[in-house]
Amino acid sequence: MTAQRVLAAQIAVVGGVALALLVKEIPGIVREVRIWRMVGLRAGSRRPR
Repeated sequence: MTAQRVLAAQIAVVGGVALALLVKEIPGIVREVRIWRMVGLRAGSRRPR
């Protein structure tokens, strides 16, 4: 039982760290999505002007 508790604790810690990192990076991700929308996701596939 002790090994299962240690594994569960490690999973909880890793999940918490991953969630914190995601929350910290959300503003940057939103900014990148806005830039992609302005530029267009397929900028390289458009025909030249």
